[in-house]
Amino acid sequence: MPHLGVIRVEGEDAASFLQGQLTQDFALLTPQQARLAAYLTAKGRMQASFIGFKRSGTEILLVCSRDLLAATLKRLSMFVLRAKARLTDATADFALLGIAGDAVASVAGGTQPAWAKADLGAACIVHLYPADGQPRALWVAPAGTPAPDGAALDPALWLWGEVRSGIATLSAPVVDAFVPQMLNYESVGGVNFKKGCYPGQEVVARSQFRGTLKRRAYVGHASAPVAVGAEIFHTSDPEQPCGTVVQAATSPTGGVDAIVSLQIAAAGDALRVGTPDGVPLTLGPLPYALLEDL
Repeated sequence: MPHLGVIRVEGEDAASFLQGQLTQDFALLTPQQARLAAYLTAKGRMQASFIGFKRSGTEILLVCSRDLLAATLKRLSMFVLRAKARLTDATADFALLGIAGDAVASVAGGTQPAWAKADLGAACIVHLYPADGQPRALWVAPAGTPAPDGAALDPALWLWGEVRSGIATLSAPVVDAFVPQMLNYESVGGVNFKKGCYPGQEVVARSQFRGTLKRRAYVGHASAPVAVGAEIFHTSDPEQPCGTVVQAATSPTGGVDAIVSLQIAAAGDALRVGTPDGVPLTLGPLPYALLEDL
């Protein structure tokens, strides 16, 4: 998956360092778990998103969009100070594969809930949210490790499954655009409200507990290509955009499916992408329940 990269955080303070920087709890991270997490500005805006897990007691890997890796690595490294932690770009050191459908059970020995992790020899397998009922997992192993047995999956189908899962991976066109709840991260294991301080925590807590959140993530379908970062308009108010395309992928049945972040009040019919008279966007049901609905 060439669109993803790996940041290695190594040292006896690796977990405690990340605990003070990201939205999820890394202090209590076990070898059988992974974390979905975000890195925020002081204003609570997402700079990157990660799937993080331990390879050993002193080594944590953060998988993120490759187009954000260099800037994120530089920014995180500025805050290491005297912590015994070293951050490096380890993309070239690891092979990243996606596993979907029946292959998840055959490779991993069974399916598990999202963010469960298992070790299979030198490989780490992180179970992800399903897409349209199909199990999915991330396989990370040292470069040169033979790939697991199974038929090759078209990369375009994997990217489509990422969208259908409803779990957005932040990329360069939408940096600084969202607080985590605008992508439903609090509902899919991306935010821990009981952990200690991290940049942007006050904004995230205020959005959650004071009812200030006005945007949510939705999964939609367009009949023509749409660009990540494109604005979305509602025909009742063509002067002001009401949302943004977060992630998009070609559907095997035609058109494009997308994760979009929309004003809650505008989530419905009569949506257009790009311009007020642009590509029509139709919303579908979310593939998971929101925290407020649980």
